[in-house]
Amino acid sequence: MTDAATTTQTAAAPKTAAPTTDAPKSAAEQHAYYHERRELAVVQPQGSLALTNTQAIDSEQTIWGVPGRWAPLMAGESGLKVIADAADGIQVDGVFVDGEATVRGRDDAAPSAIVFSDSVTGFVIKLEGGSYALRVFDAQSEAIENFGGIDAFDYDPSWVITADWSENPAGTTMGFENLKDEGQTREHVVPGKITFTRDGADYDLAAFKSGRALQLVFADSTSGDSTYSVGRFLYVAPNADGTITLDFNRAILPPCAFSYAFNCPMPPKQNRFAVSIEAGEKNVLAKDGTLLHD
Repeated sequence: MTDAATTTQTAAAPKTAAPTTDAPKSAAEQHAYYHERRELAVVQPQGSLALTNTQAIDSEQTIWGVPGRWAPLMAGESGLKVIADAADGIQVDGVFVDGEATVRGRDDAAPSAIVFSDSVTGFVIKLEGGSYALRVFDAQSEAIENFGGIDAFDYDPSWVITADWSENPAGTTMGFENLKDEGQTREHVVPGKITFTRDGADYDLAAFKSGRALQLVFADSTSGDSTYSVGRFLYVAPNADGTITLDFNRAILPPCAFSYAFNCPMPPKQNRFAVSIEAGEKNVLAKDGTLLHD
């Protein structure tokens, strides 16, 4: 009887929620988590460190590192044509190619996925001017094997800046030079102006539209010294109250810091700071602590 009574009393006892020990994360803890996620992202099968080749196709040709022959499609069509035998082992959208196949570009509503082997994959991108290129990724690339981490500054709340945001007239563009374009510029839509004053200096920055966000490409006096020489990226979005938050602790290295097969935009003159922004990512490191790339 005692055991039965005890069981009944236990079952009837009200249930209480288990106490939680999860306290809200501090800004520094959130930053550490963000940094961990960044290091995981770049070693993914199609992460920045996996890119081994980006090759533009303007005539039928082979592509370094992968089988088949590749050719442009008719003007106005998205993607490339691949010519291969079944023995080449190329899969486009899950089907082995034995003859010819169309590989739709990333600009298409249903872009194609390419598999070359257990570790090598690819996709097609549209280039400036309308031509297409194949990007090849290797999940077992030398860069991934040698990756030691992303060096970064400690979190610094003083580099979280509230700036003013004012919209430009619709369709306003600005020319941005890319690393491999030999001085030529590409026009990007710049939706607005980012202005603020810091330590007596006025800044008027240009960020171009990148998906749903704005992409700020900047350099500062650490560039080429303690941080990557080409510059860094910061993705931002305007606030509803007419301001825009620039958290430079979230400044990231451009993809070209991880692979020479990327062609990254470079900071325009107005986005080059004379001061040191000691916040955000610095460089990509090899396992021995040296720079993975120059």
